[in-house]
Amino acid sequence: MNRSIVVARDFSRSPAGRTVDDGPNSGERFREEWLWPALNEGDDEVEIDLRGALTFGSSFLDEAFGGLVRKYRCSPKLLRRRLLIRSDLDLYVTKIWSYVEDAGKHEGVH
Repeated sequence: MNRSIVVARDFSRSPAGRTVDDGPNSGERFREEWLWPALNEGDDEVEIDLRGALTFGSSFLDEAFGGLVRKYRCSPKLLRRRLLIRSDLDLYVTKIWSYVEDAGKHEGVH
């Protein structure tokens, strides 16, 4: 069974910041409390629906998604297979995969 996380409904309509020190709606908190647990529930695809949230800053997206590579050594290849990202703005999807790939290069995780 696929897992679906609707950011605006399940987490916050106003996600912002990199770390928990930046506030309760940070990328770090999203990764630790929603994204990483969902990936660990099995091998199924996890849908991340960004629609309905007001905006996404680069620090939030990098920490949430690139942080999976940096902290948990998730390979970009694995994340591309496991994560389905839905957004009304292709820019967010493009940025997320860019952060994942950059973290993979920097960390030596392929």
